Amino acid sequence: MKELTAKEEEVMRFFWDEGPQFVKQLVEKYPDPKPHFNTISTYARMLEEKGFLSHEAFGSTYRYFAIISEEEYRNGTLRSVVKKYFDNSYLSVVSSLIKEQDISVEEIRKLLDEVEQSDSKK
Repeated sequence: MKELTAKEEEVMRFFWDEGPQFVKQLVEKYPDPKPHFNTISTYARMLEEKGFLSHEAFGSTYRYFAIISEEEYRNGTLRSVVKKYFDNSYLSVVSSLIKEQDISVEEIRKLLDEVEQSDSKK
């Protein structure tokens, strides 16, 4: 899965949160000073080229919609980070979180309980 720039992710958030949109609707959602219609239209086309959006035609205008869910993107991004920065080891990720004190022992126990419950359902 391709990565999104910060601006592309900002545009995608509208689709993930609110569903299909016309470019005009997207522009209206921005605070003043609003981005130019052509700018948002370019982002929509780029997102479509990257495989995140598709469109349906309504006369001469397009209504875009997400074809990648936020969860799919989040999971793909997480896998990419684990592969790139932690030698594809989720154990290294957890170890790093523990060392940096970003996760407590109680949270680890809760995580282990969830994993055990998940395994027992299989």
